[in-house]
Amino acid sequence: MAKNAAPGKAFVTKQTLMTSVVLALMVGFFGGLVFGIYKSSGDLPIGPGDRGRMAEEQGRTQMLQALMDKVRQDPNDAAAWIQLGHLHFDRNSIPEAIEAYENALALEPNNAPVRTDLGIMYRRANRPEDAVREFDRAIAVDPKLENPYFNKGIVLLHDMGDREGAIRAWEALLRINPTAMAPNGQSVDQLIMHYREHEQP
Repeated sequence: MAKNAAPGKAFVTKQTLMTSVVLALMVGFFGGLVFGIYKSSGDLPIGPGDRGRMAEEQGRTQMLQALMDKVRQDPNDAAAWIQLGHLHFDRNSIPEAIEAYENALALEPNNAPVRTDLGIMYRRANRPEDAVREFDRAIAVDPKLENPYFNKGIVLLHDMGDREGAIRAWEALLRINPTAMAPNGQSVDQLIMHYREHEQP
């Protein structure tokens, strides 16, 4: 009986081994398939925040395309050019923003906020003289608009080395709004005082 039991034992062991091999192959196959799908969708799982950002970016891309289609169909739509400029501004697409704002201003030359935004884009394009020119035009159109004064001072000081010109621009801003603040929370009068104190002899 002992001799007859041995072959049976060997058969069971071989069957178990074959089953294990088949299972291992199946696990490997499906595991590879899942891994391949996971890798093709990115290195990290997509979380709720990522989905929100992706949806927001997709929305901006769709809006960008819609606006581009709109100005192609009607190049005289100043509002569409302005919106297109703002969208490029936010994406820091400098040449595209400049082109959109210039087209808008060809239709609405007295739009002071758009002239200010164009000036900011000129500065980002390393065109400080053009930036100051646009700030001056904005001020001429709307002397009460504060942003062009402040931005003009920034460009004059940091890009053109004209400290006195910058201070004059900020002093003009204070005549409009004596409590004007810089974006970093510093008051403009403190800013002027700082550069007056650090003025080169």
